[in-house]
Amino acid sequence: MLRIDIPERSNWKALAHELGFHFHTIDGEPYWKEDAYYQFTLEQVERDIEAPTEEVHEMCMELVDKVCHSNALMQRLALPEHMWDSIHNSWKSGQPHLYGRMDFAYSGDGPAKLLELNYDTPTSLYEAGFFQWVWLEQAIQQGILPRHADQYNSIQERLINAMAHLGDRIEARTLYFSCIKDNAEERATVHYLQDVAVQAGLKAPFIYTEDIGLRPGAEHFVDLNNQPIHALFKLYPWEEMADDAFGEYIPQLNTHWFEPPWKAILSNKGILPLLWEHFKGHPNLLPAFFEDANSPPLPAGWVRKPFFSREGSNVELVTPAGHREAVDGPYTDSPWIRQAYHPMPRFGNNHALIGSWVVGDRACGIGIREDVGRITKDSSCFVPHAIV
Repeated sequence: MLRIDIPERSNWKALAHELGFHFHTIDGEPYWKEDAYYQFTLEQVERDIEAPTEEVHEMCMELVDKVCHSNALMQRLALPEHMWDSIHNSWKSGQPHLYGRMDFAYSGDGPAKLLELNYDTPTSLYEAGFFQWVWLEQAIQQGILPRHADQYNSIQERLINAMAHLGDRIEARTLYFSCIKDNAEERATVHYLQDVAVQAGLKAPFIYTEDIGLRPGAEHFVDLNNQPIHALFKLYPWEEMADDAFGEYIPQLNTHWFEPPWKAILSNKGILPLLWEHFKGHPNLLPAFFEDANSPPLPAGWVRKPFFSREGSNVELVTPAGHREAVDGPYTDSPWIRQAYHPMPRFGNNHALIGSWVVGDRACGIGIREDVGRITKDSSCFVPHAIV
């Protein structure tokens, strides 16, 4: 695994604007960076990333089944009790899911180590599945990359196939798409998925999460025209939906959700100690434990994470050498886990994190984020990759 400095494409910002990639720069700082790329061999990708991703995914599915059949495990994961039946029933009935992302520490040597799962509302999908593929094609055309360069990236193809499969199971092949207002990155991600759905032959109307309604006596949630929403993709965390005012109606209505309620199990950092308990010593896992009232202050060589957090918020770590880093955030009222610290590879001042995508139960591509800190945040830069 190498980080190779290269020239940027001369027109990439204009192209990004044309293609709707409006968050390539955030608060004046670059989010998308193409003055370098990460280089892998095909063997590294297939042996060290693709195969472990699929193996860990199967382990996760096994754990979902265990949790769905155990109220004690539901409680251990702090899942709201009024959601237990929805979670169990969505799994038992085989409600399909679309996608997820695993975050790994991997340097090119030794097994990739799972840091966490993003299996409910993963972002960086547009840049991983589409924009970095456009970069690859143009970089080859412009002589920036060798002509034999390739990329581990069938994300969009897999998404189209998965959407077509979903369309066969939903009313009138109509899948609503939703995210909250005033978030450019999430709106761009949902817009991308709408486009994918249309390519797969679905109707893909949009509604903001805040505008989803209830109608007395209706069997489904409704849109602004009081039309039933039979199926809806929401880029909105299950733990927040469960706490919202309409959360109590979710088990009572027949709207099908993507991702389905059982994904609440895997979007929970508590899944990490459960993975370690059930697959202790697996080469791609790190030791992880539930924190309790008797846990001592965070010792060297450990990371502390809340069950429910996004983009590195409220994560704290202490390296084996005693260096402490922490990110503030709003997730202070959930339980916590502790996970063994494992360093991400460092290139100059940047620490690189590999996000490995799973679509329709198959590993299909990666996106790489880098940050000067050891904790990957929402502001961490996205850097493309190539197989050379």
